[in-house]
Amino acid sequence: MGVTTKQLNDHNTTSSQNDSTLQDINYSDQQNATSAVERWIGTQLANAGITINGSNPWDPQVHNPALWDRILSKGSLGLGEAYVDGWWDCEQVDEFISRIISARLDEKMTGRWVIFRHWILAKFINRQSEKRAYQVGEQHYDAGNDLYQAMLDPTMAYSCGYWHKAKNLHEAQLNKLRLICEKADLKKGESVLEIGCGWGSFAELAAKEYGVSVTGITISKEQKKLADERCKGLPVNIALQDYRSLDGQYDKLVSIGMFEHVGPKNYDTYMRTAHRLMKNDGIFVLHTIGNAKTSVGTDPWIDKYIFRNGVIPSLTQISEAVEPYFVIEDVHNFGPDYATTLMAWCKNFEAAWPELKDQYNERFYRMWVYYLKTCAGAFRSRSLQLYQVVLRKRLDRLPRYQSIR
Repeated sequence: MGVTTKQLNDHNTTSSQNDSTLQDINYSDQQNATSAVERWIGTQLANAGITINGSNPWDPQVHNPALWDRILSKGSLGLGEAYVDGWWDCEQVDEFISRIISARLDEKMTGRWVIFRHWILAKFINRQSEKRAYQVGEQHYDAGNDLYQAMLDPTMAYSCGYWHKAKNLHEAQLNKLRLICEKADLKKGESVLEIGCGWGSFAELAAKEYGVSVTGITISKEQKKLADERCKGLPVNIALQDYRSLDGQYDKLVSIGMFEHVGPKNYDTYMRTAHRLMKNDGIFVLHTIGNAKTSVGTDPWIDKYIFRNGVIPSLTQISEAVEPYFVIEDVHNFGPDYATTLMAWCKNFEAAWPELKDQYNERFYRMWVYYLKTCAGAFRSRSLQLYQVVLRKRLDRLPRYQSIR
């Protein structure tokens, strides 16, 4: 969220008399310039039902007037960094972000240089190369198993739950895991490859309840450590490995919340690898966040502080990557369930903070709450989706696939 001087001037040529104008601003007077930017942003926020320092729980409470210049120059990166620095607060950050996106204010107010730099990097550099693949594991997934054990439910599933008929987070995650097993049509004795196994939630449940053997891979040392403990004694092998170095063949493939780390430059490699690893009559269930619009980059704040090198694929990008290798048998979108999941995680995190704060600090607390709530807002606004896509090889005489909900 940010705005250029050109955008401000363009806006004023068509705005009503109630809108702020910058035409007569003396830019040698920094205080006047800051006030003008604040007035203009305030007008835009009012269109989304948001009032600066207002009384609604989604209204931002501003503690540092330099916030507006920071938004002006850095967009959403500056907005997020300012929140972590304590320059502003908001009781319902999730609703604040949802209203901004729903009113399309994020399209009007963007830190152009930050976005352009991010686009250039994504366009010309493979930010998800095999060499760089482990960066997100070190930055995010290795943040501490104590953190994730406190935040997640007992399954340790770190992806969207399926809230259909679920009364709580744990039921929603069990629903999701079993839904994937059913969509993959798991049969006792089959071999399953899980690309991105997290802390072993799927591998543990699939081995126990469906009698399959699971090979799971992760790029996080902490995830592997805990997944090994959770799956001890089960026909499960957890490897610290990138998907591009895998060999062998498996009856079924599953990938839950990992495709967001693949990146557009590697989509073909990913699908070609999955095709090579799966037997001809196999089924591949891909569970991934989806972007409402095709993009090669991601939000600059999320990229810098949460998911390094991540890119959210659109359904178009998924379809184009799949086309040479698989038939799409089913697409299931339950994106609104991710907003519910994220808010449940945030509630758990906030409740556990008194036990966690000695290992972390106040800035980490603000960063983590901001991450969870802004993501919830993005899903609530429907700019982000959650897709489960069922894939099979493009072969004759395969039995008809029956979609499952």
